[in-house]
Amino acid sequence: MKNDIAAEPVVRPWGTYQVLHMEEGCQVKKIVVNPGQRLSLQYHHRRSEHWIVLAGPALITVDDREMDVEAGGHVFIPKTARHRLANRNDDREVVIIEVQQGDYLGEDDIVRLDDDYQRH
Repeated sequence: MKNDIAAEPVVRPWGTYQVLHMEEGCQVKKIVVNPGQRLSLQYHHRRSEHWIVLAGPALITVDDREMDVEAGGHVFIPKTARHRLANRNDDREVVIIEVQQGDYLGEDDIVRLDDDYQRH
């Protein structure tokens, strides 16, 4: 695994993410979702995630459960669970810290089931 930390946020159609920490088996990212945007509905074969909401509310989907999570709240996403993060706010960003744990943490372990931006 590479041990490089992104100095600048990585731009995505829904907002940005920035790697804050990386070591074997663990990666920490700051994710910012722009107003009215959402990430793909996805799952991972090789990692679990723990999302901590810093600015919300965030609409978080885990399998068949949808929940509005306010700042200070958190959600655990087990390996292979379908999940999505959405920002239904009109005027402010949703910000989370994502802690990934697993034997492989690469971006190519994202299996997209539904995506507003037609990514595969």
